[in-house]
Amino acid sequence: MTHVLLLGATGSLGTVVRQYFKDNTQDELTMMVRHPLMLQRVDANRETAVTGDALNRDDLAQVMTDVDVVIACLSGRLPDMARNIVDAQISAGITRLIFVTAMGIYNEIPETVGLTGNLEINPMLIPYREAADIIEASPLNYTIIRPGWFDNQDDLNYQTTKKGDPVAGHDVSRKSVADLMVKLTHDSQLGHRESLGINRIGS
Repeated sequence: MTHVLLLGATGSLGTVVRQYFKDNTQDELTMMVRHPLMLQRVDANRETAVTGDALNRDDLAQVMTDVDVVIACLSGRLPDMARNIVDAQISAGITRLIFVTAMGIYNEIPETVGLTGNLEINPMLIPYREAADIIEASPLNYTIIRPGWFDNQDDLNYQTTKKGDPVAGHDVSRKSVADLMVKLTHDSQLGHRESLGINRIGS
């Protein structure tokens, strides 16, 4: 059984990730959220809700006890959050980090898929790229996940691409991202220090 720290558990992706772990693993989940009351039906046998903010290093330090894997499904000031998470994990001796950024931060979306998401023409991706750069410069066993547009389709029809390769599609289900996270959580060498694009096959 793995102890997972899930950051961003109340967001649209984090909610699906949390439920997928509950349905498909026996892992313990600690969820650090700013507003614990937003969490629905916390299972006291497997889940712990802690009030905190990824922008606060003291909050992060307090939840890094006995954690095996950190999963970050965050939004907002991502570079600051990434820096705090990396520092907290190094201090706590936790090496595994799975961090969600966005497709397009390496200008990896070809014209056949659509250019609207690429960094060169979309300045909104700058914080995602900066966060990825911080994580890639760290000594952690990280996997950066770069999903396409999220949707709520009930499918696990997805493929991954590595940094430097063009992505093959632009959409992906939140359930697919959650499935990839479960696999990464239980295989420390899968996605070892890699940045993985994920998209629905045929999208």
